[in-house]
Amino acid sequence: MRQRVFELRNAVLRQFAATLAVSSLLVLAGLGGASAQSGTPAPDQKAAAQPADAAKDAAQNQRRTDEFAEAAQVINGPAGNPECVWLGRRVVRLMWRDDLDTAFRHLDLYDRFGCPGGHIQAAFRCLTRFGGQIDPKVAETLDSRVHACWINPASQPQQAAASAAQTPAPTPGNAQAAQPAASPSPAASPTPATQK
Repeated sequence: MRQRVFELRNAVLRQFAATLAVSSLLVLAGLGGASAQSGTPAPDQKAAAQPADAAKDAAQNQRRTDEFAEAAQVINGPAGNPECVWLGRRVVRLMWRDDLDTAFRHLDLYDRFGCPGGHIQAAFRCLTRFGGQIDPKVAETLDSRVHACWINPASQPQQAAASAAQTPAPTPGNAQAAQPAASPSPAASPTPATQK
């Protein structure tokens, strides 16, 4: 009887092992077909893409380093420090995208590094002047404009500068016309006549 139990148990185990082997083969075949359809690159394609990605990352890191060096040369004071440049440009970019909660968290960090808050205000003011020239679909236009405004917050858009160049310069004869109109002074209020 004991021998029959062992034989039955062995038969069940063999059947289970065969079922498990067939199931795992089917799963592996299904995964192979799914990965072929998903468009994942073959190992050779991955190896070829890695040097291109590494070169792209190296170029981007070099560009960032150059931007920080440029900011340090152009801006005197703490606004030219790399941490202030990085955090400040990020705050201005987030404010432009209306992500004010995140911008304020970055602004707290910016303040903690001792960076000047007035530079963020000036850079954002500059960025709003260039609003029509920023393409929301191309992130690089916003990034380049934020960097340009960080470096020179007093910059003006080209159209405004061109229209200002076309306006005639004031000469002594038309100096009054070139100056903005002064606000009218209030008229003197009539004083009541005193009766004798």
